[in-house]
Amino acid sequence: MRTSDFDFDLPRDLIAQAPADPRDSSRLLRLDRETGSTSHHQFSDLRELLRPGDLLVVNDTRVMAARLYGRRDETGGRIEVLLLVRQTGRDWEVMMRPARQAVVGRRFTFEATDGSLHATVQGRTASTAVLTFDREFDPATVGQVPLPPYIDSYHGDPERYQTVYSTEAASAAAPTAGLHFTPGLLSDLRGIGIEQVAVTLHVGPGTFKPVTVDDPRDHQLHEELIHVPEATALAVSAARSEGRRIIAVGTTVVRTLEHVVRERGQVEPYAGPTSLRILPGDRFLAVDGLITNFHLPRSTLVMLVAAFAGTESVLNAYSEAIRERYRFYSFGDAMLIL
Repeated sequence: MRTSDFDFDLPRDLIAQAPADPRDSSRLLRLDRETGSTSHHQFSDLRELLRPGDLLVVNDTRVMAARLYGRRDETGGRIEVLLLVRQTGRDWEVMMRPARQAVVGRRFTFEATDGSLHATVQGRTASTAVLTFDREFDPATVGQVPLPPYIDSYHGDPERYQTVYSTEAASAAAPTAGLHFTPGLLSDLRGIGIEQVAVTLHVGPGTFKPVTVDDPRDHQLHEELIHVPEATALAVSAARSEGRRIIAVGTTVVRTLEHVVRERGQVEPYAGPTSLRILPGDRFLAVDGLITNFHLPRSTLVMLVAAFAGTESVLNAYSEAIRERYRFYSFGDAMLIL
């Protein structure tokens, strides 16, 4: 297995720059895991494509206002910071642009709605830094919701980069498979007997980082925090024992459930970090179906999808999606794999 096995050419004009309106009017490509056959639908067709008894598991994380703009105290030079993880009340792991500004001891100032916010670089790694701020703060008072770098022309409602069921703001990026759901669609699915529960995985930017090593088994994922509530664990266990399908909404849900099963032997209440990487050849122990967007080439996300449905089938489906001009990436269309 080589990283190049998961490469493909994508016309730039297929990278979605705005979300579908309404959310559930996005297109949906259904892929059969067993046969590799495909069919074309709208996302709202989930009412017919899923069946009573299915258990839908979503990721209820919310994107925080993680992008901060400030200036270096000594020179006034501009700096952009992406908040990743709060380490303590005042210490944050961050990414900085330009990265060369991440010099230990260097000081920066950011303007917040409740006054100036000062930070000092306390440490750095090859790709991140630790900033210590002069006080605790709510990112919403100083930052903006970050969009991925390939979305460069969207100036609409930032709430469209949040799922309608999001709760705690702690992610640097959205769990994008869930962006297609509307309250009405979720209500309709419940009405036909499709149960819905949530897990949490706070998404870090490392999830979307292309794999640069030749062998993807040498690629290390950034740690992300996950939480499986007791009610979700009970619902998953009940569905499994009753032979009902467990449908993950997004690769983050797959990684959360599969991490817990591999560590504990079953899905049970859990809170902690995961850096689980799923590649072709891995067995799936917790998930029967997957709703997911179309991902970047050479990414761990497309590798996970290939592990779930077969590399050849997934790449063939991606080729078909390109021919049919599906929209790709965060604001793009979706796949249903059953």
